[in-house]
Amino acid sequence: MNAFRFLGDMTHLFSVIVLLLKIYANKSCSGVSRKTQELYLAVFVARYLDLFTDYISLYNTVMKLVFISTSAAIVWYMRRHPQVRRTYDREQDTFRHVILAAAAFVLALIFNDRFTIREICWAFSIYLEAVAILPQLVLLQRSRNVDNLTGQYVLFLGAYRAFYILNWVYRYFTEGHQSRWIPWIAGLVQTGLYADFFYYYFLSWKNNVKLELPA
Repeated sequence: MNAFRFLGDMTHLFSVIVLLLKIYANKSCSGVSRKTQELYLAVFVARYLDLFTDYISLYNTVMKLVFISTSAAIVWYMRRHPQVRRTYDREQDTFRHVILAAAAFVLALIFNDRFTIREICWAFSIYLEAVAILPQLVLLQRSRNVDNLTGQYVLFLGAYRAFYILNWVYRYFTEGHQSRWIPWIAGLVQTGLYADFFYYYFLSWKNNVKLELPA
């Protein structure tokens, strides 16, 4: 494992920890898109079907279990916890995430490395992860005012993807120019979706003002 992969994993983990702390400590999911969280849960379940069949390393297994369990916990809090679910902004979180999942599945059926259940599920998870943040970004634009923890959550998610792109570049030049084009393209699309958020986050940090996104 190279440093870029490790930093990507850690920023991804930090993003989840930040979100769980926000929900657990404040008993509130205000400003958080449940639809994005449901998409991420689908991403991890589809991607890690090999969890109980292929052992790579203890680190790999633990990270897979952590991402599945934390995503399930976040969705449970937002759907079932008596206090947290009352803070969910259903009227603002209206992005049709089912369309994203359906489109990702169709792409996975057409563009995959091998036409097997595991490879189709893996491709589906890559395509879906690329756009899973969209409901969250739309929700933040509608609400405009972004609290610190939610902003940091999205920032760490974007940093995670940026580090993974550097990881792929590094592996391309150190592992005999071998690469899989599906995560390259999906990763670039995903990082591009964060560009607008990064810009306004930087402005808020530079000017020491509360983060606000344009409607």
